[in-house]
Amino acid sequence: MSDSGLPQVSVTEVPDPLPEDWVVLDVREPFEWEAGHIDGAVHVPLGQLPLQVERLDPQRPMLVVCHLGQRSAHATAWLTSMGHHAVNLEGGMDAWEAAGRPVVS
Repeated sequence: MSDSGLPQVSVTEVPDPLPEDWVVLDVREPFEWEAGHIDGAVHVPLGQLPLQVERLDPQRPMLVVCHLGQRSAHATAWLTSMGHHAVNLEGGMDAWEAAGRPVVS
């Protein structure tokens, strides 16, 4: 949890491998997604999230990612206000890749 109260985790706090019950939600734009994403992630660009939120199970833990962590922070705040169990990945995909965690494209 950050000082702002937003639920977030660092890459080092994310279990490897990811638990099977976790949903990884990638809120980046399509060109960013195509360049590389976390295997098994669900892609919903931030601007489309309100229209596609029904695709997401509010009961499943959700790791929300973007490029650097700003857009995913906004998504996490909105999702938690809607009753979802969401947590922001600090540093986003940049931090994920810098930690040597796997990506697929």
